[in-house]
Amino acid sequence: MDTQTTSANNTAVHKDVYTIINEKIIEQLEKGTVPWRIPWTTAGLPKNLITDRPYRGINLMLLASTGYEQNYFLTYKQLTDIGGKVKRDEKGHMVAFWNFPEKDENTDAVEETSESKKKATLRYYTVFNIAQCENIPKDRLPASEGRECSPISECESIVENMPKCPIIKHKEKAAYYNPLQDFINVPQQKSFIRDEAYYSTLFHELVHSTGHHSRLARKDLIEMAEFGSDAYSHEELVAEIGTCYLLSLTGIESEFEQNAAYIKGWLWKLKNDKRFIFSASAQSQRAIEFIMNVTTETGEQKEE
Repeated sequence: MDTQTTSANNTAVHKDVYTIINEKIIEQLEKGTVPWRIPWTTAGLPKNLITDRPYRGINLMLLASTGYEQNYFLTYKQLTDIGGKVKRDEKGHMVAFWNFPEKDENTDAVEETSESKKKATLRYYTVFNIAQCENIPKDRLPASEGRECSPISECESIVENMPKCPIIKHKEKAAYYNPLQDFINVPQQKSFIRDEAYYSTLFHELVHSTGHHSRLARKDLIEMAEFGSDAYSHEELVAEIGTCYLLSLTGIESEFEQNAAYIKGWLWKLKNDKRFIFSASAQSQRAIEFIMNVTTETGEQKEE
């Protein structure tokens, strides 16, 4: 194989891995999940089960957003070496790495010159989470840990007294509201960094749920708009404003600045729409009043 052919193949591999990684991140975003913004941490930082080494960089992001109870992974070879096997129909996860040229026999390491960096290629291999495997020896499995958590009575009261409150599930490591089946899923409370973070996430989904046709019939939610669209951005802002208000009612300090940064990238499409924030605020107010079971004759907030 000549030099030109080798160079072309390296370029193709380099491009393909980048493309695959981008597609995976886009896939997460299209589902409404931002890989670098996850408030629950019981799963821990992704590590290799055998070496106990943490994954870094893009691999940290890719593996942390997979939603398993424990973020321990291993390669197929590592798994078979300890007598385990992959469960049927399970698919592995990508781990990317740079493949540098072999070091010079007369040196102890590769000299990181611009020339050597040009020759390095981006490659990947596949790992499996321990939940995807079976027959792993018990002494190899990490202990299941979770922090102690305490219900916040003011928050619990809001949830318990919400009219037509949707079913709240804790089955998946993901937070979302399903408008078709009218239920909310949030990770278990012990999975969150703080109890306040759990209620903040739950309130966000509760506000979304008020848009269901059996409640306030909010157009942006009913249409189930595409991620990143104007309607989607509007619905998210309604939920963010409502969440901050509910948190303030319970004495919890909101993290709206962080959440505002989260939606900033979506709002650029709306450019100079001065009515956008007013519309979102008004719909958020109606959502809050529904959750708190507060009604007025005119539909406007009563003056104190």
